[in-house]
Amino acid sequence: MTQIPALAEIPKPPSRPLGQQVFDLILWGGIIALLVISFGPAEMAKLPLLFQNSDNMRQFGSEFTKPDFTEWRLLIAQMWVTIQIALWGTSIAVLLAVPLGLLGARNVTPSWLQWPIRRAMDALRSVPDLVIGTIFVVAVGLGPFAGVMALALNTGGVLGKLFSEAVESIDKGPVEGVRATGAAPLQEIVWGVIPQVAPLWTSYALYRFESNSRAATVLGLIGAGGIGQILFDSLNSFAYSRTAAISIVIVAAVTLIDLLSQTIRARLL
Repeated sequence: MTQIPALAEIPKPPSRPLGQQVFDLILWGGIIALLVISFGPAEMAKLPLLFQNSDNMRQFGSEFTKPDFTEWRLLIAQMWVTIQIALWGTSIAVLLAVPLGLLGARNVTPSWLQWPIRRAMDALRSVPDLVIGTIFVVAVGLGPFAGVMALALNTGGVLGKLFSEAVESIDKGPVEGVRATGAAPLQEIVWGVIPQVAPLWTSYALYRFESNSRAATVLGLIGAGGIGQILFDSLNSFAYSRTAAISIVIVAAVTLIDLLSQTIRARLL
């Protein structure tokens, strides 16, 4: 017969240090305080209006249940343009992010160079895509190229940060092994660092390509081409049935890209 252990024999749950408990209390208390403070500025008091104006929302939503696919060839063609914008924007961003990621890593680059590189990456990803796209629209005119460059610069800053953090988390053993052979610093990076981070870098790049496929549609607001421009034209003309068809095309395309990206990432990691 199984005996129940005495209370003295039951292991006690591990207790956390007082300092960590205080830190957690301050952290979560601060988050709750920020939520309370931001309740008014975020206009959360309007939440009941979602239910009070349900008839208006139902009437508005009924238009989206009747998608108009009469121009399906045009929609698919413009969605393909949007995907190409995202593809080129992400590709250029990767070319920017590789040197930025290496130069921004603390275990590869001296602090006097690493610090300004980090701040440059902060600036690139802090400026919204629409602002960068507007600058390029002024410089080169309306069209997809402005969208490509807007995505390239913003994504370059994001990927540069992710790439640098991946470099900082590498195993030092392979690098020291390459160094022991008398290799130059550049050879240490090529043979000791890059092989370790390449799969993770590729995964990050694929994820950003998925995100850029959605972000490229928003750039249509400033005339950067693609299906986003047709989407905003439809919204401005209150053609909600056409807007519903465009939304379905975007969702289908992004879903296919996501499935393809997951398959590639699964084979890499």
